[in-house]
Amino acid sequence: NEEAEIVVNVGGVRQVFYGGNLNQYPETRLAELINCLSGGYDSIFSLCDDYDPGKREFYFDRDPDAFKCIIDVYYFGEIHMKKGICPICFKNEMEFWKVDLKFLDDCCKTHLSEKKEELEEIARRVQLILDDLGVDASESRWKKCQKYIWKFLEKPESSYPARVIAVLSFLFILISSIVMCVGTIPDLQVVDAEGNRMEHPTLDSIETACIGWFTVEYVLRLISSPNKLHFVLSFMNIVDVLAILPFYVSLTLTHLGAKLMELSNVQQAVQALRIMRIARIFKLARHSSGLQTLTYALKRSFKELGLLLMYLAVGIFVFSALGYTMEQSHPETLFKSIPQSFWWAIITMTTVGYGDIYPKTTLGKLNAAISFLCGVIAIALPIHPIINNFVRYYNKQRVLETAAKHELELMELNSAEGKAASSKSELEDLAKGGKEGPFYSSRLKVSHSDTFIHLLSEEKHYRTRLQSCK
Repeated sequence: NEEAEIVVNVGGVRQVFYGGNLNQYPETRLAELINCLSGGYDSIFSLCDDYDPGKREFYFDRDPDAFKCIIDVYYFGEIHMKKGICPICFKNEMEFWKVDLKFLDDCCKTHLSEKKEELEEIARRVQLILDDLGVDASESRWKKCQKYIWKFLEKPESSYPARVIAVLSFLFILISSIVMCVGTIPDLQVVDAEGNRMEHPTLDSIETACIGWFTVEYVLRLISSPNKLHFVLSFMNIVDVLAILPFYVSLTLTHLGAKLMELSNVQQAVQALRIMRIARIFKLARHSSGLQTLTYALKRSFKELGLLLMYLAVGIFVFSALGYTMEQSHPETLFKSIPQSFWWAIITMTTVGYGDIYPKTTLGKLNAAISFLCGVIAIALPIHPIINNFVRYYNKQRVLETAAKHELELMELNSAEGKAASSKSELEDLAKGGKEGPFYSSRLKVSHSDTFIHLLSEEKHYRTRLQSCK
């Protein structure tokens, strides 16, 4: 058995194997070929697609490129996936040859996990679209209304009125931000009875209208949300609350706070709360895919940002200490202490240079020149990985959107072909008298989503775009 020789033909590529190598992993399909000859043709054809008894050659209609990688496990004990092979298809090939995934090298497992995540994301997007298209007749009227409001407010692409609402929400955010800025212009402010400046009543009315819109929008989204806890704890929804809450708190303090505290303290609290209105500018991220992509890129770039801050922190400490030491000999020095020199080092290394603190000695100027050159280098080094993360995520999102649309197009095509074939066969059965009318009509009452939900399952006999990664 150790000296047994078998010939395997995979996609036209012939390979000769010996039992000594194959028996290292007896659970694999190639190892089972050695002992299958004694079991007859039933045993042989359960393992291969064809067999030539004259040449004693086994035939497999499989991918030869993937097979060349898989047989490395018999010689080296590990498998490396060649560049250009789909990770999901390679995983299916390993399952066919009954080789455990633990033999796949870690670098290749990373590609496989990334591709799995992409396919899961595509499946999730397709499932969301199918859920929107499908209508469950068993749902109550309130559930249907709740689902419609959620689509109306959260998915602008679902209908034309939803797009109009999204545009209006975007305009209200812009108007509210502009009013907040314009209200600080002294010429547009008015003086109250006590001589204090306050916003113009017209701008105040516009602000109230915008807050009313934000409040109604948030309440409707909260009521129609399918998962209330997830909705409340979401970052963007917390931003929405922070944009709305200061208005009502300041309104409450204005009318009721005077009874509880001094008027000056109330005015200070109201001014502090009005500053929090700047949080509403972050609401633009809800309507901008670019801002969302930037946020995700920054999340994925924490390591690079940490390196940037570390470089700057080391440089600030070193150059501020050197600057303080070198400037002590000058009688009019502006470097009073090392902590005060931190400010000079920060604005110098970031090439801002306000000029409020500057060196006056020759050595101090040389130290300043070296500091801003090092600052340029320290800032420029981590920028490229951050830009790459942004471009990679942006391109990935576009690819996932395109893949989800293609999957839906494939489902619609299969739906049309399936309905045509079903109608033809059932008409033939009706002509023969083999089908009854009620059964035939029930077969036609199948919704779009119900027909093709199975394409998203893990059944191996369906080879869809999600499974073949094409």
